[in-house]
Amino acid sequence: MYVYFVYLLECKDGSIYTGITTDIVRRFSQHQRGTGSHFTRARKAKRIIYTEKHIDRSEAQKCEAIIKKFSHKKKLDLAAQAAL
Repeated sequence: MYVYFVYLLECKDGSIYTGITTDIVRRFSQHQRGTGSHFTRARKAKRIIYTEKHIDRSEAQKCEAIIKKFSHKKKLDLAAQAAL
């Protein structure tokens, strides 16, 4: 059984990438190398600002889809609330 993570990654241009993975460290490394996604390849991954655990891939994908619809500010607010 895997644990799935929904994550928000801040890029060097200030944009935010939303994704899911079973291994945060590996996935962030892929983003930094430019092999994670087209989005982060162009914008350069800076840091992960938010993670959320899910025990089910389907639930993680649903959550990812919801967060992807958030405004930039709402994504930053989500990350800030989690950091408290």
